[in-house]
Amino acid sequence: MQDGEDFGPWLARQLKRQNLKQVDLANRLGVTRAAVSAWIAGRAQPRPEMMKKLALELGTDIATVLDRTTDADTVRPIAWYHRPAHADGGREFGNAAAFAFDADLAVLAREVTQNSLDERLDATQPVRVRFTLQELNGEHLRSFLDAIRWPELQSHYRAAIASGQKAGKALAAGLRDLDETGTLLLLRVDDYNASGLTGPEYGDGRYAAVVRRQLDSHKNSSKAGGSYGLGKATLWAASRLGMVLMNSTLSTPHEGRTERRVVGRLDLPWREVDGHACAGPAWLGEPDPEVEYEGVSRSWWADEETVSALKLTRDGTAPGTSFLVLGAHDAGIEADAHQTPHQALHDKLVDALADNFWAAMTSGRDIPALLEASVVTLINDTVLIPEQRVDPRTRHPALTRALRAHMNRETVPQLTGLDEVISTRVPLTVPPLRTQARSGGAAIHEAVLLVTPADGADQQHSRIVCMRGSRMTITTRRPQDIGMGAEPFQAVLLAGLATGEESEEAARAEAFLRAAEPPEHDRWGKTEELASTYARGSLTRLKDFRVATDARLRELIGHGPAAPKNEGPELLRGLLRLDAPATGRARRAESHPTVAALEGEVDESGAWNLRIRLRLPQRDDPWSITPVAKFDVRSGSRPVLAWAALTASENCRIVDDVVLIDAGVRHAAFTGTTAPDSHPVSSMLAGIMIDLQTTSRGAAPA
Repeated sequence: MQDGEDFGPWLARQLKRQNLKQVDLANRLGVTRAAVSAWIAGRAQPRPEMMKKLALELGTDIATVLDRTTDADTVRPIAWYHRPAHADGGREFGNAAAFAFDADLAVLAREVTQNSLDERLDATQPVRVRFTLQELNGEHLRSFLDAIRWPELQSHYRAAIASGQKAGKALAAGLRDLDETGTLLLLRVDDYNASGLTGPEYGDGRYAAVVRRQLDSHKNSSKAGGSYGLGKATLWAASRLGMVLMNSTLSTPHEGRTERRVVGRLDLPWREVDGHACAGPAWLGEPDPEVEYEGVSRSWWADEETVSALKLTRDGTAPGTSFLVLGAHDAGIEADAHQTPHQALHDKLVDALADNFWAAMTSGRDIPALLEASVVTLINDTVLIPEQRVDPRTRHPALTRALRAHMNRETVPQLTGLDEVISTRVPLTVPPLRTQARSGGAAIHEAVLLVTPADGADQQHSRIVCMRGSRMTITTRRPQDIGMGAEPFQAVLLAGLATGEESEEAARAEAFLRAAEPPEHDRWGKTEELASTYARGSLTRLKDFRVATDARLRELIGHGPAAPKNEGPELLRGLLRLDAPATGRARRAESHPTVAALEGEVDESGAWNLRIRLRLPQRDDPWSITPVAKFDVRSGSRPVLAWAALTASENCRIVDDVVLIDAGVRHAAFTGTTAPDSHPVSSMLAGIMIDLQTTSRGAAPA
């Protein structure tokens, strides 16, 4: 049951909603203006007889006045409000934050679920996140379009498309698909045991950070994964119509209420409609009664019938938020011959959740999981693919085994079996802040390194998964200088608050590593925040941490158990198996070498330090391969970078920047460092890719 709003603020809002002044109400009730003023200021309350008269004048019943969990006039016109263009003539032709991400449902799943984890409310219970894909067509689609006031938006969409800008082209494709197929794909993300969109309409708070502002993180927890406020932009990036609807159940009341706070936001480029220039975003809501926000649409407290029509009905009253992405789209999805498009999208979400949050979904005997996640697919409110609970053990059995052993304190000092886990410590030196460089010293944080043999069901192996905060995976990398004879393994590095420690050193390490992450939160390296916040030598500390981790890992895996004959991880047996004549239908053979894994980081000089692993098709001749490093830019030709150094690591040798590989070799690895003076832009402003150029068949030079 909701707690009612204080009488004074409630009455003040009712007067604004009904366009009444204090003196008007006083005259109708037969009291002085000073009496009404005292009610609103909270200095006094009306007597019971006056409460009845007040309910009559406000056009409601006495229960509404006494409970104050709803407004007196519950019916208000819902409409779209389009922000007027800037007075100085400035124009935005799209949401720059949304362009920071591709239209990729795996990226959306990562960013949105991490936001839900950061807003976890009850620390003894997991956050529950459910992704619902739903296709609408026929009468279901028509009813939904009516509910979102679709006809009101047609002229705005036409004007936005006519601009010819990138955002307009994406909108044109979405509208064309809607018209030609007569279907609309929705993606709804519900979270429970989260804070909800709390706070005022325009002031600081979670609501304004998501609905009204860009690049406002509003993360209060020291364990929070994000810090740039970019993650929410993935919702709009995944919408071909630029529209997201929201329904939130609040953890703390706003205006005396907690349930069904509803609003919609539409992101369009600058446009001119009927002689009026619009800046970009628009909001679906009720008109704000405040004079300073006259005409602006604000969130409203919807009834159950309205949220049902908007496909936003939530389960129960647990706090959290439902986000509905209209025209959900994944630019890179390709269904294979055995999948429908719905199944391909469903599976991609399941895999993305398992890959990014296997640690958060892992529990110990006395330590609950931080997250429960599921995916379900519907057509016109009818189940097409049943709800599937994401099980992290399915895709990452060895990693979950390692983390669970750590939680249960069941690690061992040395591996003697294939299901055991070693735990050790790796020091991280946290430099002082720039403001404390003279007075404050460095802190030593002991990160936890877990190592276990790889499992035959693992998707990848022989890597280190590095995480911090609420078990958030930052990067997955292959360690350097691991010998060819090493058994396949999985390693987990828990740093900062991910160790489960609440010490000052852990908190300082958490803040340091968070400052070393770019907006993608996918590596620890050079950032503007790191350089401006911490004393000189910060990058050296990160490099030392990486080197110490790899060194400790080499010590541990050198003492692992030998796999019994015909047993052990399937991946290792696959590498050692001699090729035999195939039976049955043959697979299409690969004809060119490919990059199986590419990992790296940017050092203090701005150079990319890369580790490249190649997969080679079977052939009787040796290979001569020239690796070409290029910046991966969104448009135009990719700039080619020069190598400062190339070094052979496994099954190859380097001659004049050419990788030479003997005949019959199926896997090879080498490292490379780019020359910073060949970079046309800073390494932090572009991704990197490796192009493999092969010479004609024949003997490789000695």
